[in-house]
Amino acid sequence: MRFCRRRLGWRLISTMTQKPTRFLTQPASRIHEELNRGTDVWTFFNQGVFPTAVNLGQGFMNWKPPAFLLDRLLEEARDRVDLHHYSPARGRPRLLKAISETYSASFHKPTANNTDMFEGKVDLDATGLPAQRPQSGEKLDPMSEIVVTPGANEAMYSAATAFLEEGDEVVLLEPFFDQYVCEAMYNGGVPVYVPMLPPSSEKHAVSANEWQFDWDLLEEKLASPRAKLLFLNTPHNPIGKVLSLQELQRLAALCIKYDILVISDEVYDCLTYDQQEHIRLASISGMWERTITIGSAGKTFACTGWRVGWAIGPKHLITPTMTAHLRITFTTNSIASEGAALGLELAEQEHFFEKQREEYAARRQELMTALDHLGLPYTVPHGSYFVLVDARSIRIPDDFELPNEVRKKARDYHICWFIGHVCDVIVLPATAFYADNHAKHGERFIRFAFCKDNQLGEAARRLEKVRARLSYQLRPYLAQSHQK
Repeated sequence: MRFCRRRLGWRLISTMTQKPTRFLTQPASRIHEELNRGTDVWTFFNQGVFPTAVNLGQGFMNWKPPAFLLDRLLEEARDRVDLHHYSPARGRPRLLKAISETYSASFHKPTANNTDMFEGKVDLDATGLPAQRPQSGEKLDPMSEIVVTPGANEAMYSAATAFLEEGDEVVLLEPFFDQYVCEAMYNGGVPVYVPMLPPSSEKHAVSANEWQFDWDLLEEKLASPRAKLLFLNTPHNPIGKVLSLQELQRLAALCIKYDILVISDEVYDCLTYDQQEHIRLASISGMWERTITIGSAGKTFACTGWRVGWAIGPKHLITPTMTAHLRITFTTNSIASEGAALGLELAEQEHFFEKQREEYAARRQELMTALDHLGLPYTVPHGSYFVLVDARSIRIPDDFELPNEVRKKARDYHICWFIGHVCDVIVLPATAFYADNHAKHGERFIRFAFCKDNQLGEAARRLEKVRARLSYQLRPYLAQSHQK
């Protein structure tokens, strides 16, 4: 009898295993679009595909964090037990305090007894736009207004998880950091795209700040009854634009008018040039209560692999964000968090931010000089560490072979593939930062990263191979620049 039951059991299992599992064809609908988007830009353009290339594509540095930080961190990691175990979910107290001490003044935080935000009052300037609040001396509360996360990405994902409902519209300004799309969609949001307008000028080098918002289209999208959230990035990747006070005020007026929550990605806040001042959207009257500001230790201290970021905002925004973070990752790497705290504590006495800006400005100039010599026009970045290059003058030979997957993409993909193979330099197509149906807005541009030491000169030498493929007749001013 026992033998028969066992035989029957095996027979049932044998029958059951003949039926294909539903998971062959039924992943969650929330990832359907991303799953079927095709090969991503990082797979096309990386060191595995171009193993000997100078990588000016991805925005990671090729140097270590500063010695003043590493030396102290290695010493503490060797001597302390707590750095090798869980940190509190909100973040290590030392890092929370360091963030508050470093960044509080830039938020112009409302005073503790200020009731205006609960009554909807907004202070206006002489032009009728929301004014920047005066300095208040109020500190960010480490235990209610900050949460530390494994990278800025997780901070943004947690914020989207905390506030999006199915069908809520999320406005994205193109070009954008590609993670914003999935941070919206995986939480039920519907991305709505508003392209930024490139300069009409045909100058060889144009200011990143000449890129403008399409204010009419932006208001149209924010006015939708389903619109709930806007992703903002300043200083901007990949344009390098640093939003002015007037632009922030005008944006604030729209967000207040339509009661829009803003996730303000400000991870390049310490990397600005040309006397440009980074101003926080949350410092504008009416915006502290509807802005979650995102920061990054990785961008600040050249430690992108540490994955330490944070979200800052009022308690009513950070508590739900913290609740989501608690169940997504629970906590952030302890040693890396302590390193970020040390960096913030020691930065002022080491004059770190001033020195870093000078070093980045020199790298930026080295890349722009190479582009000038080659005769390629570009956007001059005033923040971040990217340069958008206008590649319309580059002509690919008719017999140059492109993989089918690359050929299906916009022209900027073709140009980047050509540069990768001919020059052995990795750069990225700008349309990777646009919606698929908006490629026309970005396909003339390719992105170069200048967060590289001792590589920009070699990249410039290799890029000389493109010179023969430049159509100077297409853009007369290119020839003039080259002759200079």
